[in-house]
Amino acid sequence: MYKRMFSFSDLGKESSFFWGPRQTGKSTLLKDIFPRSIKYDLLNSDQFHRLIANPSVFREEALAIKKNSGPIIVDEVQRIPILLNEVQWLMVNHNKQFILCGSSPRKIIRTGANLLGGRALRFELFPLVYPEIPDFDLFRALSHGMLPRHYMASKPAGMHRSYIGDYLKEEIAQEAISRNLHAFSGFLEAAAFSNGEIVNYSNIARDCGVSNYTVKEYFQILTDTLVGKFITSYQKRPKRRVIVAPKFYFFDLCIVNSLLNRKNIQFPSEVFGKAFEQFIFQELVAHRHYSDIHYNISYWRTASQIEVDFILGDNKVAIEVKGTNQVKSHHLNGLKAFMEEYKVKQAIVVSLDARPRLSGKINILPWQIFLKKLWGGELV
Repeated sequence: MYKRMFSFSDLGKESSFFWGPRQTGKSTLLKDIFPRSIKYDLLNSDQFHRLIANPSVFREEALAIKKNSGPIIVDEVQRIPILLNEVQWLMVNHNKQFILCGSSPRKIIRTGANLLGGRALRFELFPLVYPEIPDFDLFRALSHGMLPRHYMASKPAGMHRSYIGDYLKEEIAQEAISRNLHAFSGFLEAAAFSNGEIVNYSNIARDCGVSNYTVKEYFQILTDTLVGKFITSYQKRPKRRVIVAPKFYFFDLCIVNSLLNRKNIQFPSEVFGKAFEQFIFQELVAHRHYSDIHYNISYWRTASQIEVDFILGDNKVAIEVKGTNQVKSHHLNGLKAFMEEYKVKQAIVVSLDARPRLSGKINILPWQIFLKKLWGGELV
């Protein structure tokens, strides 16, 4: 089992929602932390049908559970949102503690289900990150993705296809807006081609033969089900005219690789550069949550196409990701332009360079050193 960077010191002290995409390792982690806890798995057909037919049975059983057995775990809680009424009653009247685990908060949010009135903490688990994997292999990570089973597989292509298929079947098919699975499948492929790029709803709508509104709703489904994230444009007091449309990233490279039929990503190539940027993005997303700093991640691009990949916080750290083993002067243009407009604590190029270098005020860091600094708390 991997030793996760997720800090569980507060998990179980208070009732909590514990979200994360499928196969990130939520159930394995909870079993390890709370081996004595009673668990309700709502993917189990027997438990699902028993509780959806009579939710009050859940309350009666919970009252019979001894407190010293640990928090009560409900896995895939979004499948029966009405159980949250019973959870709140048990929390308020009997001080019961719960960990409400799931892969998609969309149904709970969209149906206006009980979110426990702010009484529950929120945690999230992400795919594996660099410091969690002994003998980390960058090329394996880029080709396989960072879900635990996928990273370790010798041939992950079948797992990738199954993951996409299960997602379409179990998550998307249940959404009334996406009954046209053929159109949605086309959208997923178009979104994969746009991964890490500025989103152009009109172009994607034209490619998929659907309306702009439908494309926006499809993206909303992906974000609600934790399959992807938008990052916004950095627009604080710009001197130059900047692009304002957001960028979109899938939560893990396994999704993109499967949709685009990419198998072994090799250096050097354009595909490698895009995958390398996505990998750094995944590390940043996990770090901001696990560190409990929750800094904003944005990007900066001017109308003249000068760009910085990631801005952390309030222009505290500016990061450019380059899939090259020798950063050259023209690779620094985006950071230099950004530093002309904003005071930056650290400006960094992450690359495959053999050794760290300093070019003026810009640090050129090999990716391993960058990630050690990030997870060591030296950047933000």
